[in-house]
Amino acid sequence: MSKKGFSAEKYIEEQTKYILERINAGGGDRLYLEFGGKLVQDKHAMRVLPGFDENAKIKLLQKMKDQAEIIICVYSGDITTNKTRADFGITYDLEVLRLIDMFRKYDLEINSVVVTRYEEDSPAVVKFINKLEQRGIKTYKHRFTKGYPTDVDTIVSEEGYGANPYIEVTKPLIVVTGPGGGSGKLATSLSQLYHENLRGNKARYAKFETFPIWSLPLKHPVNVAYEAATVDLKDVNMIDSFHLDAYGETAVNYNRDMEVFPVVKRIIERITGEEAEYKSPTDMGVNRAGFGITDDEVCREASCQEIIRRYIIAECDFKKGRIGADILERAKLFMDEMGLTVEDRPVVVPAREYADKKRAEDDRYTNVVVTALELPDGRIITGRSSRRMVAAAAAILNAIKEMSGMADEIHLISPKILESIQNLKTDVLQAEKTTLNCEEILTALTISATTNPTAEFAVSKLPCLRGCRAHCTAILSDKDEKTLKSLGIDITSDPEYVTNNLYYS
Repeated sequence: MSKKGFSAEKYIEEQTKYILERINAGGGDRLYLEFGGKLVQDKHAMRVLPGFDENAKIKLLQKMKDQAEIIICVYSGDITTNKTRADFGITYDLEVLRLIDMFRKYDLEINSVVVTRYEEDSPAVVKFINKLEQRGIKTYKHRFTKGYPTDVDTIVSEEGYGANPYIEVTKPLIVVTGPGGGSGKLATSLSQLYHENLRGNKARYAKFETFPIWSLPLKHPVNVAYEAATVDLKDVNMIDSFHLDAYGETAVNYNRDMEVFPVVKRIIERITGEEAEYKSPTDMGVNRAGFGITDDEVCREASCQEIIRRYIIAECDFKKGRIGADILERAKLFMDEMGLTVEDRPVVVPAREYADKKRAEDDRYTNVVVTALELPDGRIITGRSSRRMVAAAAAILNAIKEMSGMADEIHLISPKILESIQNLKTDVLQAEKTTLNCEEILTALTISATTNPTAEFAVSKLPCLRGCRAHCTAILSDKDEKTLKSLGIDITSDPEYVTNNLYYS
């Protein structure tokens, strides 16, 4: 788990150099750089490229902060439907607020938030805009572009991009980002190019899309893992035929960029009145991630693990009714294509085997749940559910005891403390479930650490769990899943509920 296959330092150096070259090339006044994927906390990249700094992209922008300002786009429909970012379990409107805080933390200038494909009759969108403006965040409303995508004459006219307000910018590098795919980043960038041209400014467009990595083979596990990660969007990697025709070189891109490229090329040519500088979607990109790979085998193995992880998550999402059977089947196709099974995830079999063993030993363990956690050195630690705590909490306590060299029978938390918390839940808070969740156990542990040196030492090992894989034999509660993600534990679970309860499950 500790093997590195990617150099974050080399990547940041190479990427910064390449973006600066793109800014300075062509003699333009301004470069609009569309950022696809996650600009901050890119956990997918961190998982498939071990050694990748999840905040590498924002750190390289920080190096160019004097030249850059940021526009954040969010599609109004995603606000209305409460679309959620899976990594953090928060809706897109909240993700916009989180992004603003993150950018400010890195001392990057926020220009504005653009609500794309805006519609008048959405109370949720109006409330969101009001919230931003009350906090001093400039907002713009861009409606659906008339004529898009086929009628270029209408698109590049007062009825098309001209109907959008111009976003007032001052810096040479304008980063256009959003909480996820389909946020309207491309349309916003091209709209700005149109308005810049009207003002006599020479502006250019480029795209920063980390995946798929154009310089890797089409069926490289890193690129297949991208398809698995976007299974709900039905993204398909393919050879960039435009690049192959223009240069005789093989490069990888994906269907949405391939489909939109001829239109984007024509729009840019109509706006500028000149032949487009780009001959392919790959030309438009500035991604240099492939050049940061230092150990291809490590990245291949990590990517195969990500494909398995995405399939297990899809199984649970299907069980919860969040996705349809077609998406689950597509996720399974990637597993079959790479010759993978769920059992190839190291923590799956130990969790299931221990649960089966406990059930065979005693009828009282019929509904036992087990969590297996892989330590940084590869050892597998398990924890089972009990009347006191959930299985994931037990696994965490067992893991930090193991890393601290403590005997299994040592109590890090006094049973009386646990009983007292349970009594509070039932007698005072009138809770239906008395079993303590991960957050409650960690809170009790840190309180115990104030008077118990053994517990204090164990608490010091919690950061060592960041990046560890874990698997549970039953679907986790939303609260436990959030706590484990906050600890940095890569958790998956079998698509099974502990009980038949629909609300208190």
